[in-house]
Amino acid sequence: MDRTNRAARRWAGTAVTAVRRAWEGPGRERDLAVQAGKGALAAWVAWAVVGWWLEAPMAFVAPWVAVVLVESTVYRSVAHGLQQLAAIGVGTALATAVALLLNSTMAAMALVLPVALLLGQWQRLGSQGVYAATGALFVLTGGEVTVAGSAARVLEAVFGAAVGVAVNVLIRPPVYLRDARAALEDAAREAYELLGAVADGLATGTWDAHAAGDWHVRALRLGRLVDQARSAIGWSRESVRVNPLVRRKRAFSLPGEAYTDAVDVLDYVAVHTAGVTRTVWETADGEEAGRPAPELTRSYADFLRHTARAVRLYGQTRFGPGDDGDDAVAEQLREAVEELHRTLDEFRRRLPGAVPEDPAALATYGTLLAQAHRLADQLVQD
Repeated sequence: MDRTNRAARRWAGTAVTAVRRAWEGPGRERDLAVQAGKGALAAWVAWAVVGWWLEAPMAFVAPWVAVVLVESTVYRSVAHGLQQLAAIGVGTALATAVALLLNSTMAAMALVLPVALLLGQWQRLGSQGVYAATGALFVLTGGEVTVAGSAARVLEAVFGAAVGVAVNVLIRPPVYLRDARAALEDAAREAYELLGAVADGLATGTWDAHAAGDWHVRALRLGRLVDQARSAIGWSRESVRVNPLVRRKRAFSLPGEAYTDAVDVLDYVAVHTAGVTRTVWETADGEEAGRPAPELTRSYADFLRHTARAVRLYGQTRFGPGDDGDDAVAEQLREAVEELHRTLDEFRRRLPGAVPEDPAALATYGTLLAQAHRLADQLVQD
């Protein structure tokens, strides 16, 4: 019971936080709330016309199609709308023809559904292929099968699709450019904080297996944040296609090569950081004698600290808010990368003497050194 109460309180707290964020300003929570309201409006309009005004026998088809086509992007609404109507039309026509030919809905269902489900796998119908079977079921379970009744089902679906797409296009069409920048900022901030934490731990020698394990978990999470940023960029690009809001407000622009380059660099940072934290974790979890010399860990800590600063500055130059200080930040980035190379050179000079009789350790840290050089090169602005 206590566990259930705690779960209920956490759920309530999460819901209250989401409502507050949606109320306070633009963000994912407000976008979701707006899309939910638009879906409800589309269903209401479709039902008001087809069900209340025209009193169609299967009026629920129109609001059902309308609500599912208030998609996350305008382009997706249009594309899925066309695919869904094609699927419903094929399924409806097939079911009507077979039912009239056999004069038995049970026999028609046994023959039509397997064919409709196979048609639903057609690549051109995409994720909407399942509606071929749905259209067939509407015909075969809706009473007497007639050509006029089947035509009415298709017209209801067409009207619902038109309402759903129109609502999504005309009322605050979704644009996700803000989400792409926020995702990139989250990944860069986590990389900066994680690299700084590892550097501090190595420099002071206060790291153990527990701390190193936590660092590695955060490094894996950094990789997931980079994947989310890459996905957000894809959503942003799709959300501006056939979007009238973008045409009216020229301020919107596609995420350009700067965003793509930033994702690639952050992905490399995530891979490199995961390798570093895994090495540190395995070392901390092994024999004490297997630990690298303190001067070696301090040298590598300096490299990580300068890497963290370079990542933060790189983020500001690539996807931070533009201002008059861009040139100054770019100059700071160049200086940070130069310092990063100096710390790498120092680490490379100390490496052979620190592990003269340990070829395995020399190979491990040599690999990390090579990765570090490539990372530093990635952070240099074009």
